[in-house]
Amino acid sequence: MNDVETGFLVKICGLSTPQTLTAALEAGAEMIGLNFHPKSPRYVALERARELAAIARGRTQIVALIVDWDEKEAVALAETLKPDWLQLHGRETPEQVRAIKAATGLPVMKALGIAGREDLAAIETYRGSADLILLDAKPPKDAAYPGGHGRTFDWTLLAGLDPALRFMLSGGLDPANVAEAIRIAKPAGVDVSSGVESAPGVKDAGRIRDFVVAARAAQSSNEEAGRT
Repeated sequence: MNDVETGFLVKICGLSTPQTLTAALEAGAEMIGLNFHPKSPRYVALERARELAAIARGRTQIVALIVDWDEKEAVALAETLKPDWLQLHGRETPEQVRAIKAATGLPVMKALGIAGREDLAAIETYRGSADLILLDAKPPKDAAYPGGHGRTFDWTLLAGLDPALRFMLSGGLDPANVAEAIRIAKPAGVDVSSGVESAPGVKDAGRIRDFVVAARAAQSSNEEAGRT
């Protein structure tokens, strides 16, 4: 595994079977995500999540995705699942982010929805409370659950961000477009879910491998370009 504070990160989110989890591990993903939002097609019950975490532990960083939970709920999950990270994907305030982080003792990744330039202001608001920012596409207004819903946003919006900011990029990424996304946005990592699926919630091992390979190649190209 890379050092999450310095290395480039590839995260495969919404995993729900040992087979596809193994594909993510064998491909070398630094992070895997387990989704605890009941309205998502990628939801996993706690017992299944514990089985998957047992396979992944020590081989990758385990991220538990939660939406608008309070500290008590987050602590109970942290004690039972023992993830490496919590991913807050709801409307949590910076104060709630800090409270959950303090209560659980876990690093926290905060997802922020981006549709236009005006949405970038939230990055600085959360930068001091979250350990890592995840920039995702804003969901449709009538969406039943948060997240990018397979849609991208204009990556050129991120060109003016502080170069020192470590953020992950999500929203509509797949094996075909992740290289372009990395070239334009220059993130510290990429996060994919629906882009490596054959149907909603059904991960495809081949697409997982293709995504990781494409992301690694693109990051190597970015680093090479930065040295010349």
